[in-house]
Amino acid sequence: MPRDSVHIDDLGNPRLPFGIRTLNTLGRPIAPRLVSLDAEALIEKARRDSGLADFGDPSFREPLGVLVDALEREADLSVLGRVATRALLLQLLTNRLRLEDLFRRHPKIADERIEKPIIIAGLPRTGTTHLHNLISQDPALRALPYWESLEPVPDPRESVAPGGVDPRVARCEKGLDFLHRVMPLFPRMHEMTPDAPHEEIQLLAMAFSTMLFESSYYVPSYAAWYKQTDQTSAYRYLQRCLQALQWLRGPRRWVLKTPQHLEQQAPLIEVFPDASFVQTHRDPLRITASLCTMIAYGNRMNARRVDPVAVGRYWAARVEDLLRGSITGRGALPADQVIDVHFKEFMKDDVAMAERVLAFAGHPVTEEAREAIRRFMDANPRGKHGTVEYRLDDVGIDAGERRRALAFYSDHFGVESEG
Repeated sequence: MPRDSVHIDDLGNPRLPFGIRTLNTLGRPIAPRLVSLDAEALIEKARRDSGLADFGDPSFREPLGVLVDALEREADLSVLGRVATRALLLQLLTNRLRLEDLFRRHPKIADERIEKPIIIAGLPRTGTTHLHNLISQDPALRALPYWESLEPVPDPRESVAPGGVDPRVARCEKGLDFLHRVMPLFPRMHEMTPDAPHEEIQLLAMAFSTMLFESSYYVPSYAAWYKQTDQTSAYRYLQRCLQALQWLRGPRRWVLKTPQHLEQQAPLIEVFPDASFVQTHRDPLRITASLCTMIAYGNRMNARRVDPVAVGRYWAARVEDLLRGSITGRGALPADQVIDVHFKEFMKDDVAMAERVLAFAGHPVTEEAREAIRRFMDANPRGKHGTVEYRLDDVGIDAGERRRALAFYSDHFGVESEG
């Protein structure tokens, strides 16, 4: 089992598999003509392919239009990126069609109540994934597995034989196999498996108003639209998705998690007024180095060229935005519904911290839950895939400048420097 640490030395000049390099080179002259990202054409194709027509609330059309415009003008997509992006947009549109069809066939889904969700908000590398994983082991709680986040509503034309594999799971496994061929070091940064708890940001993407696109592509005009737009309607759509999933696979208390919640406390508390909020904290300079590296590494999936320094500049500023939002937005949350979890304390005794969070949320910790958490810990030791060495120089970040710029956050929450 690998325990080594590696330095990613091809951030700016990715070493892609031969087949991907060939596709990107030979397909470049014709890809814009053959692989359309036109919003109306995508909408009509999703309708034809699914045999469904109703997308529900039409508010998704504005962000979809802003997004595809930014993808065409700003994202500098590779051929692979263009093909994958078209597939993603079609899947999200199809998910909407299937969701609305499910509500049409079963209108009582609208009566489902999303009660007292536990919402984890924190930047990557602050312990959010580990905490999410631990809490989600409790069989009395409901998390969103990765396969379900990609295709939340089954295709009514597909059936699963008794004891068979859901086609959605099989497609998820195939997609992850491809991802790991293109980005073999990604499991060291963020392990993903079909059944592991995943962020609901994929569900928010069905409203086409989310940070997911900003983290996958260079789309500054879309990001500007997103930051200046009230996200309450997108969170209401998330609630609608959760109602359907709860009706399909069981009414249990939800555990949710995604970084964008840091600056969206007001919409969250309006849509989920009885939620318990958990904010994770870690040295913001350490966060910035790892997040920028992870995004620069991921850019090889979609971008024709990768500029790690430009990624560092953009996401250093975005981290600062999110951390400021976590302070200015805190006033929207009732004080007795939010708890802060510091990374250093969490790592001293992660199981105890998970139990503390559950106790804060008013959720009893049973012996069955403790045993499930212990099994997870035994099967997933820290660093089981090895680690990545994050260097600020790789993404053009000056440590002193960033340390000073982010002091407001460290001072406000009492976050210790990790050196």
